Amino acid sequence: MAESVELPSRLAILPFRNKVLLPGAIIRIRCTSPSSVKLVEQELWQREEKGLIGILPVRDAAAASSSETASVGPTLSQGLGSDSSERSSKTQASTSSDNVKLDGKHQQEVFHWHNRGVAARALHLSRGVEKPSGRVTYIVVLEGLCRFNLNELITRGTYYTARVSPLEMTNAELEQVDQDPDFIALSRQFKATAMELISVLEQKQKTGGKTKVLLETVPVHKLADIFVASFEISFEEQLSMLDSVDLKVRLSKATELVDRHLQSIRVAEKITQKVEGQLSKSQKEFLLRQQMRAIKEELGDNDDDEDDVAALERKMQSAGMPSNIWKHAQRELRRLKKMQPQQPGYNSSRVYLELLADLPWQTVSEEHELDLKAAKEHLDNDHYGLVKIKQRIIEYLAVRKLKPDARGPVLCFVGPPGVGKTSLASSIAAALGRKFVRISLGGIKDEADIRGHRRTYIGSMPGRLIDGIKKVGVCNPVMLLDEIDKTGSDVRGDPAAALLEVLDPEQNNTFNDHYLNVPFDLSKVIFVATANRMQPIPPPLLDRMEVIELPGYTPEEKLRIAMQYLIPRVLDQHGLSSEFLQIPEGMVKLVIQRYTREAGVRNLERNLAALARAAAVRVVEQEQAVPLRKDMHQLASPLLDNRLAEGAELEMEVIPMNENKHEISNTFSIASPLVVDEPMLEKVLGPPRFDDKEAAERVASPGISVGLVWTAFGGEVQFVEATATAGKGELHLTGQLGDVIKESAQIALTWVRARATDLKLAAANETNFLKGRDVHIHFPAGAVPKDGPSAGVTLVTALVSLFSQKRVRADTAMTGEMTLRGLVLPVGGIKDKILAAHRYGIKRVILPERNLKDLVEVPAAVLGSLEILPAKQMEDVLEQAFEGGCPWRQHSKL
Repeated sequence: MAESVELPSRLAILPFRNKVLLPGAIIRIRCTSPSSVKLVEQELWQREEKGLIGILPVRDAAAASSSETASVGPTLSQGLGSDSSERSSKTQASTSSDNVKLDGKHQQEVFHWHNRGVAARALHLSRGVEKPSGRVTYIVVLEGLCRFNLNELITRGTYYTARVSPLEMTNAELEQVDQDPDFIALSRQFKATAMELISVLEQKQKTGGKTKVLLETVPVHKLADIFVASFEISFEEQLSMLDSVDLKVRLSKATELVDRHLQSIRVAEKITQKVEGQLSKSQKEFLLRQQMRAIKEELGDNDDDEDDVAALERKMQSAGMPSNIWKHAQRELRRLKKMQPQQPGYNSSRVYLELLADLPWQTVSEEHELDLKAAKEHLDNDHYGLVKIKQRIIEYLAVRKLKPDARGPVLCFVGPPGVGKTSLASSIAAALGRKFVRISLGGIKDEADIRGHRRTYIGSMPGRLIDGIKKVGVCNPVMLLDEIDKTGSDVRGDPAAALLEVLDPEQNNTFNDHYLNVPFDLSKVIFVATANRMQPIPPPLLDRMEVIELPGYTPEEKLRIAMQYLIPRVLDQHGLSSEFLQIPEGMVKLVIQRYTREAGVRNLERNLAALARAAAVRVVEQEQAVPLRKDMHQLASPLLDNRLAEGAELEMEVIPMNENKHEISNTFSIASPLVVDEPMLEKVLGPPRFDDKEAAERVASPGISVGLVWTAFGGEVQFVEATATAGKGELHLTGQLGDVIKESAQIALTWVRARATDLKLAAANETNFLKGRDVHIHFPAGAVPKDGPSAGVTLVTALVSLFSQKRVRADTAMTGEMTLRGLVLPVGGIKDKILAAHRYGIKRVILPERNLKDLVEVPAAVLGSLEILPAKQMEDVLEQAFEGGCPWRQHSKL
């Protein structure tokens, strides 16, 4: 390759669309357009020596491509003149590209010339066969020699010629540049990058030898063009490389492009190696599995995947599925057999089929013959009291005995915590001889917890109902839906709405779990639900259940429960017996009165457990004498010798390891059992938390009344405090109150202001006895939310007590809603409220007259200790709430 080229002043121009020819590169061009064919014939084909032509890069326009055969006329765009046979354009090629447009008969061709090109020498020229249409195709192989600058564009017939000036540097200029330190550094960097690229390509294609020779022999400023032309880059980058006349700029750009190409090759190799590694791993696993299978066949061990699938198929056949479900299972099984164990969906399909095989489609509990007497005895042994609930269970069992396939109702036990709702459900299962499963619904907010997740999701699983039936192993268990009032809802659905199908006897025989995706019969399941309150349960769901309310226990019932059930259970849980700890009945009464005020018995059991723990510590710490068996040998040790030297009697017994652990605790003995007394109660449980004097102490001043309210934990006593301060006659309410109770307070104040003259709370001529004063009403226990209408009569009583300066009776509590006209309306939760008054030591209870019918549910022992005072008007309440009657004869001293 020559170092310099003598370039003529005028060159024939061949347009090169969307590509750039760089010096030193070799290209192959197929010429089909009339202009390019004419150029080849006149400039190259008809000459013996292969002359030079100019290659100018052009951009594609909206016109037809150069390969089309339609003739292109010689007409130039505006601005082109003529000189004899040649018409030249006066446009000078400076910094921007020139446009030349040829208008033909059928089309037009627009060239967007670049202002720089490359002179090329024809290395090979071949002419194709002329077609009947006269079309001829030439294939030219060209070698780029040097860059030139386009000075003037001229048309010659159908093709172009141009006046050009070379842009190559002279030998003297090249020698001067070679001495430049920056050029030397750039050359070294380019060669290093190029050598690295050649090494990578040599590893892939085994063709790096010739390229290395080229790298050592060709000048570096030409190597830059050669390397860049050898791989694909964008048209703009090619133009940028063509415009890089300065050698430093050219080397810098070439180094950047070569390095980028090198990095892309490395990334591609990395991806290829990763894919090949994964393929080789899969192939390796396949070969190892084949070898393992062959080894197992030789050893006679058939425990492989195929045998597991066969065992799963046998299990599915014996599951007793209905015919339509069996067809679905067979289809899934055939799909599983076609899959490899390492495939992604294999495990999920297998788990699904195992669930189908494990579900008890036909398996039922073997119910023994129903004996109502034995069932009643069983319920009495497990639960004290609860007569109405036990009677309802016995009625259900009687119907089941007469009609075994009868669809029973869904029982819903509603009551405060600790009253035995969950244990009642397990007692029903024991009485029926069925298995028992508990499903906790508290806090769930996703419908999928009931219906299951669809199998398209990752980590999908069946709902809690299907999962519970799978665990219990029968299709007719007693299923407890615990805490059904504590379900929530969000964007994932409403679990309570999903329970509508479950608890409907007309629909649950075809319950469709999303994961199972086949119907499952739940009609044989006996559902029992529990809740603390009915209000949060949606009405449609509540309509499907028979609500049975479980009120709190009376102190007498708690005493019986403690003596018969709690104390024996607590002693057994702590490894004690009556020989170690005795809790007299009187002490249990004190624990109930002073340390617990609850509807259930959980806190009572916790206090009894605290006493048992204290007794356990004393038993272990106390000196003990253990009798020595005849077949046991005495043991001697320094510790024993010291104890014996002090005069202590000590014997030891070696207990065999296979003896019952309960016998070990029985080997401990003390001189006398520990009897709980009042000092021990205060020592273990602390000072009393409640006493009977609380109501009297809190109602010691006017403006305070005692009300009865109902909560999720049963009935409670609620104090209402009222006071007056200087102000503007406004009403202030505190105690975390709801809207209903705020309205009740406003009604109470309005009623008192309207009846102030009749009640002697204001003079006859006084129009506004609250002028200059504000009324503040407070409900203690401000951290507890309060709402409801049953505090209306209590609010009026507190206000009348405040303005009359007369105290309300401390032994009297009241409940009832009040209207603006003074009528006392009935309220709910009467039984719980009466029991709460009894626990607090209240002697008199004022009730709405229309609530007297609800006293039938109150135990006779509780009614016998209380004086029930019915009230129809608000005046009846005031007459009974104050000592000596309503204070309308006394003037207020405010």
